[in-house]
Amino acid sequence: MGLTIDIGNRERGVYVICPEGRLDANTVVSFEEKLNPLLVPATKTLILNLDKLTYLSSAGVRAIFKIRKFLSSRQGTFIMTNLQPQVQKVFEIINALPETPIFESIEEVDRYLDAIQKKEVEKQDRFSNP
Repeated sequence: MGLTIDIGNRERGVYVICPEGRLDANTVVSFEEKLNPLLVPATKTLILNLDKLTYLSSAGVRAIFKIRKFLSSRQGTFIMTNLQPQVQKVFEIINALPETPIFESIEEVDRYLDAIQKKEVEKQDRFSNP
């Protein structure tokens, strides 16, 4: 089985990436080619929904870290959700999960993002209304 990638635009600068299949040495180039257009300053948040990812190799991990590094360098947010047990185990083995928010569902991600946005609005209100 190969890899298919669905990319949804939730709002301006916020994307949900849903890979399906295997992210390995054979599919990583197409994964990177599909995501490279999103690695621009206008992208604020990338949500990697791994609900249908059945296999993850070290090449796939490197591609995911590249995305995380890009967003981190621009104060963006990188989120992973719906990790399948075999994929989560890969991240646990390499001790990579503590730096990345992990959520059980897209609904949980939405609540998290809503909270962040509310905090930003409150912060702006405090500075504009002394």
